[in-house]
Amino acid sequence: MPQDEYAISPAVRETYGPADLSREPVFAGGFINFGHWHGIDLAEPLGEAERIRSQENLYRRVLDAAELPKEARVLEVGCGLGMGCALTLREYDPAAVTGVDIHPEQLRRARERHTESAQLRFTQGAAEQLPFDKSEFDAVISVEAAQHFPDLAAFATEAARVLRPGGRVAVTSFFAADDTPERPAQLAELLPTFADGLDLARPATALAEAFAAAGLEGVGTVSIGDQVWPGWDTWLGRLWAPDTWPRNFRKAWQRGILDYYLVTARQPDPS
Repeated sequence: MPQDEYAISPAVRETYGPADLSREPVFAGGFINFGHWHGIDLAEPLGEAERIRSQENLYRRVLDAAELPKEARVLEVGCGLGMGCALTLREYDPAAVTGVDIHPEQLRRARERHTESAQLRFTQGAAEQLPFDKSEFDAVISVEAAQHFPDLAAFATEAARVLRPGGRVAVTSFFAADDTPERPAQLAELLPTFADGLDLARPATALAEAFAAAGLEGVGTVSIGDQVWPGWDTWLGRLWAPDTWPRNFRKAWQRGILDYYLVTARQPDPS
Protein backbone atom coordinates (compact mmCIF):
# COMPACT_ATOMS: atom_id res chain seq x y z
CA MET A 1 0.00 0.00 0.00
CA PRO A 2 1.47 3.42 -0.91
CA GLN A 3 2.35 5.48 2.13
CA ASP A 4 -0.09 8.26 1.29
CA GLU A 5 -2.98 5.82 1.71
CA TYR A 6 -2.26 5.52 5.43
CA ALA A 7 -4.05 8.10 7.58
CA ILE A 8 -1.23 9.59 9.65
CA SER A 9 -2.32 12.39 11.96
CA PRO A 10 -0.43 15.69 11.48
CA ALA A 11 0.93 15.51 15.04
CA VAL A 12 2.28 11.97 14.55
CA ARG A 13 3.67 12.81 11.11
CA GLU A 14 5.61 15.80 12.47
CA THR A 15 6.77 14.30 15.77
CA TYR A 16 8.20 11.14 14.21
CA GLY A 17 9.21 12.73 10.92
CA PRO A 18 11.19 15.96 10.69
CA ALA A 19 11.21 16.42 14.45
CA ASP A 20 12.61 12.87 15.01
CA LEU A 21 11.71 12.37 18.66
CA SER A 22 14.52 9.83 19.05
CA ARG A 23 17.06 12.65 18.83
CA GLU A 24 15.81 14.18 22.07
CA PRO A 25 18.32 13.63 24.91
CA VAL A 26 15.62 12.21 27.20
CA PHE A 27 15.25 9.26 24.79
CA ALA A 28 18.77 7.88 24.95
CA GLY A 29 19.93 5.01 22.79
CA GLY A 30 17.31 5.28 20.06
CA PHE A 31 14.42 3.96 22.14
CA ILE A 32 11.34 6.15 22.53
CA ASN A 33 9.65 5.19 25.79
CA PHE A 34 9.42 6.39 29.37
CA GLY A 35 11.16 3.34 30.78
CA HIS A 36 10.54 0.70 33.43
CA TRP A 37 12.79 1.68 36.33
CA HIS A 38 12.51 -1.39 38.55
CA GLY A 39 15.92 -2.24 39.99
CA ILE A 40 17.42 1.16 39.16
CA ASP A 41 18.39 3.24 42.19
CA LEU A 42 16.73 6.61 41.69
CA ALA A 43 18.65 8.06 44.64
CA GLU A 44 21.89 7.69 42.68
CA PRO A 45 22.82 9.97 39.75
CA LEU A 46 21.18 8.71 36.58
CA GLY A 47 23.29 8.50 33.45
CA GLU A 48 22.66 7.40 29.90
CA ALA A 49 23.38 3.76 30.80
CA GLU A 50 20.58 3.74 33.38
CA ARG A 51 18.22 5.48 30.97
CA ILE A 52 18.83 2.91 28.23
CA ARG A 53 18.45 0.11 30.76
CA SER A 54 15.05 1.47 31.79
CA GLN A 55 13.84 1.48 28.20
CA GLU A 56 15.14 -2.02 27.56
CA ASN A 57 13.48 -3.15 30.79
CA LEU A 58 10.11 -1.95 29.51
CA TYR A 59 10.51 -4.20 26.49
CA ARG A 60 11.54 -7.11 28.70
CA ARG A 61 8.46 -6.57 30.85
CA VAL A 62 6.23 -6.78 27.77
CA LEU A 63 8.07 -9.69 26.16
CA ASP A 64 7.94 -11.69 29.38
CA ALA A 65 4.20 -11.05 29.57
CA ALA A 66 3.86 -12.30 25.99
CA GLU A 67 5.18 -15.71 27.14
CA LEU A 68 6.99 -16.38 23.89
CA PRO A 69 7.13 -20.02 22.83
CA LYS A 70 10.32 -21.54 21.46
CA GLU A 71 11.27 -20.07 18.08
CA ALA A 72 8.43 -17.58 18.22
CA ARG A 73 7.34 -15.37 15.36
CA VAL A 74 6.99 -11.92 16.93
CA LEU A 75 5.31 -8.78 15.59
CA GLU A 76 5.91 -5.35 17.13
CA VAL A 77 3.26 -2.77 16.24
CA GLY A 78 4.66 0.76 16.31
CA CYS A 79 8.27 -0.37 16.15
CA GLY A 80 9.83 3.06 15.67
CA LEU A 81 13.56 2.75 15.13
CA GLY A 82 13.46 -0.99 15.69
CA MET A 83 15.44 -1.02 18.92
CA GLY A 84 12.90 -3.28 20.62
CA CYS A 85 12.91 -5.64 17.64
CA ALA A 86 16.69 -5.89 17.90
CA LEU A 87 16.46 -6.55 21.66
CA THR A 88 13.90 -9.29 21.05
CA LEU A 89 16.15 -10.93 18.48
CA ARG A 90 19.20 -10.62 20.72
CA GLU A 91 17.71 -11.84 24.01
CA TYR A 92 14.65 -14.04 23.32
CA ASP A 93 15.83 -16.38 20.55
CA PRO A 94 12.78 -16.00 18.29
CA ALA A 95 12.47 -17.54 14.85
CA ALA A 96 11.71 -14.12 13.39
CA VAL A 97 10.82 -10.58 14.43
CA THR A 98 8.80 -8.16 12.31
CA GLY A 99 8.48 -4.47 13.08
CA VAL A 100 5.60 -2.53 11.60
CA ASP A 101 5.22 1.24 11.75
CA ILE A 102 2.92 3.68 10.01
CA HIS A 103 5.59 6.36 9.56
CA PRO A 104 7.90 5.95 6.54
CA GLU A 105 10.63 8.06 8.14
CA GLN A 106 10.75 5.79 11.19
CA LEU A 107 11.05 2.76 8.93
CA ARG A 108 13.86 4.41 7.00
CA ARG A 109 15.74 5.05 10.25
CA ALA A 110 15.10 1.50 11.44
CA ARG A 111 16.58 0.08 8.26
CA GLU A 112 19.59 2.35 8.58
CA ARG A 113 20.24 1.10 12.12
CA HIS A 114 19.56 -2.60 11.61
CA THR A 115 20.33 -5.04 8.84
CA GLU A 116 17.21 -6.76 7.61
CA SER A 117 17.37 -10.52 7.23
CA ALA A 118 15.25 -13.65 7.33
CA GLN A 119 14.99 -13.09 11.08
CA LEU A 120 14.38 -9.32 11.10
CA ARG A 121 12.23 -7.24 8.80
CA PHE A 122 10.48 -3.89 8.84
CA THR A 123 7.18 -3.19 7.08
CA GLN A 124 4.92 -0.18 6.77
CA GLY A 125 1.42 -0.59 8.07
CA ALA A 126 -1.20 0.85 10.39
CA ALA A 127 -2.17 -0.71 13.70
CA GLU A 128 -5.73 -0.89 12.36
CA GLN A 129 -4.69 -2.39 9.02
CA LEU A 130 -1.82 -4.85 9.49
CA PRO A 131 -0.38 -6.12 6.18
CA PHE A 132 0.00 -9.74 7.31
CA ASP A 133 -1.76 -13.05 6.91
CA LYS A 134 -4.14 -14.64 9.36
CA SER A 135 -2.40 -16.55 12.19
CA GLU A 136 1.06 -15.40 11.06
CA PHE A 137 2.47 -14.62 14.52
CA ASP A 138 2.93 -16.29 17.88
CA ALA A 139 3.00 -12.94 19.68
CA VAL A 140 1.99 -9.35 19.02
CA ILE A 141 3.60 -6.69 21.19
CA SER A 142 3.39 -2.92 21.30
CA VAL A 143 5.44 -0.63 23.52
CA GLU A 144 4.30 2.94 24.11
CA ALA A 145 2.55 3.36 20.79
CA ALA A 146 -1.10 2.61 21.56
CA GLN A 147 -1.64 6.15 22.84
CA HIS A 148 -1.43 7.17 19.15
CA PHE A 149 -3.70 4.48 17.68
CA PRO A 150 -6.90 6.19 16.50
CA ASP A 151 -9.07 3.07 16.70
CA LEU A 152 -8.34 0.61 19.51
CA ALA A 153 -11.16 -1.71 18.44
CA ALA A 154 -9.73 -2.02 14.92
CA PHE A 155 -6.26 -2.66 16.34
CA ALA A 156 -7.63 -5.39 18.61
CA THR A 157 -9.42 -7.03 15.68
CA GLU A 158 -6.22 -7.00 13.63
CA ALA A 159 -4.10 -8.31 16.50
CA ALA A 160 -6.53 -11.19 16.94
CA ARG A 161 -6.52 -11.90 13.21
CA VAL A 162 -2.73 -12.21 12.88
CA LEU A 163 -2.27 -14.25 16.07
CA ARG A 164 -2.04 -18.01 15.80
CA PRO A 165 -4.23 -20.14 18.12
CA GLY A 166 -2.75 -19.86 21.60
CA GLY A 167 -0.75 -16.77 20.66
CA ARG A 168 -0.57 -13.78 22.97
CA VAL A 169 -0.74 -10.01 22.67
CA ALA A 170 0.97 -7.69 25.17
CA VAL A 171 0.60 -3.92 24.99
CA THR A 172 2.00 -1.28 27.30
CA SER A 173 1.42 2.45 27.20
CA PHE A 174 -0.04 5.35 29.14
CA PHE A 175 -3.82 5.72 29.29
CA ALA A 176 -6.40 7.85 31.03
CA ALA A 177 -7.02 6.41 34.48
CA ASP A 178 -10.71 5.86 33.73
CA ASP A 179 -13.49 6.88 31.35
CA THR A 180 -14.70 9.87 33.35
CA PRO A 181 -15.85 12.46 30.75
CA GLU A 182 -13.62 15.17 32.22
CA ARG A 183 -10.40 13.20 31.72
CA PRO A 184 -9.56 14.34 28.15
CA ALA A 185 -9.87 18.02 29.08
CA GLN A 186 -7.88 17.52 32.29
CA LEU A 187 -5.08 15.79 30.42
CA ALA A 188 -5.08 18.40 27.65
CA GLU A 189 -4.73 21.14 30.26
CA LEU A 190 -1.65 19.51 31.79
CA LEU A 191 -0.03 17.95 28.73
CA PRO A 192 0.17 19.61 25.28
CA THR A 193 0.55 16.22 23.60
CA PHE A 194 -3.07 15.50 24.53
CA ALA A 195 -4.16 18.97 23.47
CA ASP A 196 -2.63 18.73 19.98
CA GLY A 197 -3.82 15.19 19.30
CA LEU A 198 -0.49 13.38 19.43
CA ASP A 199 -1.70 11.36 22.42
CA LEU A 200 -5.33 10.22 22.71
CA ALA A 201 -7.12 10.08 26.06
CA ARG A 202 -8.71 6.63 26.38
CA PRO A 203 -8.76 4.35 29.42
CA ALA A 204 -6.89 1.04 29.40
CA THR A 205 -10.24 -0.68 29.88
CA ALA A 206 -11.16 0.41 26.35
CA LEU A 207 -8.32 -1.70 24.96
CA ALA A 208 -9.09 -4.60 27.28
CA GLU A 209 -12.74 -4.56 26.21
CA ALA A 210 -11.70 -4.36 22.56
CA PHE A 211 -9.53 -7.46 22.94
CA ALA A 212 -12.43 -9.34 24.51
CA ALA A 213 -14.81 -8.18 21.77
CA ALA A 214 -12.29 -9.41 19.17
CA GLY A 215 -12.58 -12.90 20.62
CA LEU A 216 -9.41 -12.97 22.72
CA GLU A 217 -9.52 -14.53 26.17
CA GLY A 218 -7.68 -14.23 29.47
CA VAL A 219 -7.62 -10.43 29.13
CA GLY A 220 -5.63 -8.77 31.87
CA THR A 221 -4.90 -5.16 32.75
CA VAL A 222 -2.30 -4.17 35.33
CA SER A 223 -0.96 -0.77 36.34
CA ILE A 224 2.82 -0.48 36.24
CA GLY A 225 2.87 3.27 36.81
CA ASP A 226 4.80 3.01 40.07
CA GLN A 227 7.70 1.56 38.05
CA VAL A 228 7.42 4.19 35.30
CA TRP A 229 6.49 7.66 36.51
CA PRO A 230 8.93 8.27 39.42
CA GLY A 231 11.92 7.14 37.37
CA TRP A 232 10.83 9.04 34.27
CA ASP A 233 10.34 12.22 36.27
CA THR A 234 13.68 11.83 38.05
CA TRP A 235 15.40 11.43 34.69
CA LEU A 236 13.54 14.47 33.30
CA GLY A 237 14.87 16.50 36.21
CA ARG A 238 18.25 16.55 34.48
CA LEU A 239 16.85 18.62 31.63
CA TRP A 240 13.50 20.10 32.67
CA ALA A 241 12.68 22.30 35.64
CA PRO A 242 9.80 21.49 38.01
CA ASP A 243 6.39 22.64 36.76
CA THR A 244 7.41 22.52 33.10
CA TRP A 245 5.00 20.47 31.03
CA PRO A 246 6.94 17.19 30.67
CA ARG A 247 7.07 16.97 34.45
CA ASN A 248 3.27 16.99 34.43
CA PHE A 249 3.13 13.32 33.47
CA ARG A 250 4.01 12.43 37.04
CA LYS A 251 1.65 15.11 38.30
CA ALA A 252 -1.21 13.63 36.24
CA TRP A 253 -0.44 10.20 37.71
CA GLN A 254 -0.38 11.59 41.24
CA ARG A 255 -3.75 13.26 40.61
CA GLY A 256 -5.21 9.95 39.49
CA ILE A 257 -6.07 11.01 35.94
CA LEU A 258 -3.33 9.16 34.02
CA ASP A 259 -1.45 5.89 34.50
CA TYR A 260 0.75 3.39 32.72
CA TYR A 261 -0.69 -0.04 32.00
CA LEU A 262 0.19 -3.45 30.64
CA VAL A 263 -2.70 -5.10 28.81
CA THR A 264 -2.50 -8.74 27.75
CA ALA A 265 -4.75 -11.32 26.09
CA ARG A 266 -4.60 -14.71 24.39
CA GLN A 267 -5.99 -16.15 21.18
CA PRO A 268 -8.10 -19.22 22.05
CA ASP A 269 -6.65 -22.56 21.00
CA PRO A 270 -9.43 -25.02 20.07
CA SER A 271 -7.00 -27.91 20.34
